[in-house]
Amino acid sequence: MFLSEAILKQIHENAHQVDLDNRFPDEDYALLKEAGYFKAQVPKEYGGFGLSLKEIAHEQTRLAQAAPGTALGINMHQIIVGMAKYMVKNGNLAGEQILKDAVNGELLAFGISEPANDRVLFGSTTTAHKQEDGGYLFKGRKVFISMVNQCTRLVTYGQEETPQGPMSVFAYIDNDKKTVIADDNWNALGMRATQSNNVLLNDAYAPKERILTKVKPGPSYDPVVFGIFGYFEILLAATYHGIGNRAIEIGVEVVKKRKSVANNTTYSNDKDIRWRIADAAIRQDAVSYQIDGLSDQFESGYDHGMLWMPKLSAVKNTSVEASMHAVNEIVRASGGMSYYNTHELSRLLRDVHAGLFQPSDQESLHNGWANVLVGPIEK
Repeated sequence: MFLSEAILKQIHENAHQVDLDNRFPDEDYALLKEAGYFKAQVPKEYGGFGLSLKEIAHEQTRLAQAAPGTALGINMHQIIVGMAKYMVKNGNLAGEQILKDAVNGELLAFGISEPANDRVLFGSTTTAHKQEDGGYLFKGRKVFISMVNQCTRLVTYGQEETPQGPMSVFAYIDNDKKTVIADDNWNALGMRATQSNNVLLNDAYAPKERILTKVKPGPSYDPVVFGIFGYFEILLAATYHGIGNRAIEIGVEVVKKRKSVANNTTYSNDKDIRWRIADAAIRQDAVSYQIDGLSDQFESGYDHGMLWMPKLSAVKNTSVEASMHAVNEIVRASGGMSYYNTHELSRLLRDVHAGLFQPSDQESLHNGWANVLVGPIEK
């Protein structure tokens, strides 16, 4: 284990008030930074602690059990660091600067999603204009950008029109408040600690050496695109997995204390309540093996062929659905007290639903599998 139980306990104690205040948990990030979590998965030769993808996934699950919003926010930093590690491993040394920044305590954000753009990583509505010095200016709107007011740098992308056709340009840019303009609009149902504001890129500049890659829009095994996709889906799965795990912990505590007047015993002796808790745990247990297996395969370079991206989409969806199921079952088993905002279960109920809106969604997931198994729709 990397994060100590003492740190997780303090972060857990902060979670309720942070959610109530709808604010960024600065105190949590100070604890994580001091613990070296910003550089946890940076390879040792770059000054980090060298955690594997499976190990950082386990830490994200533990952190989410303590505070889902804090875990989901720092998850975006870990995705960027993982992408950089994957880039360097596969020969793209532009990722080295990201690794060095993580070691130096920089907080990094993920600026990809755009309003109403269901292509997500595979085609941008933001424009990328090449400059005489080889750098690029990015102009467009981004949404759900966690930690945008706190990060020092972020990875983003836009579309360049070239004589050979459109190209997706991925870059690593400074968080210049004059050109990276946050809307401060975050007043969401759950995951309030992420502070995932909308952002306007107004000629945000990336110098030539910060251009990570240029590829044709669409699915790609380019180390930047595939690195983002792999780390995003696996670490998102790991984070939401923690919510379901925490719900079960709460449920077990509650039913051992909650008493049935009709039966004159605790609900831990009610066979129907026991079934709900067991059913939630069974679904959760299966997800942990899927996360571990894909983590190992991704880092080892295992070849799933055309099913790689569908499998990565599947682990995120499976985790979110299992945790939603777990939270719902535990709320049913815990009774009306879980409906109060003062109860942790009510926050988990709100937080877990954020997973519905993060890619890959169920429509994309099923379409990806169908295209591989059956072939594309004939026109």
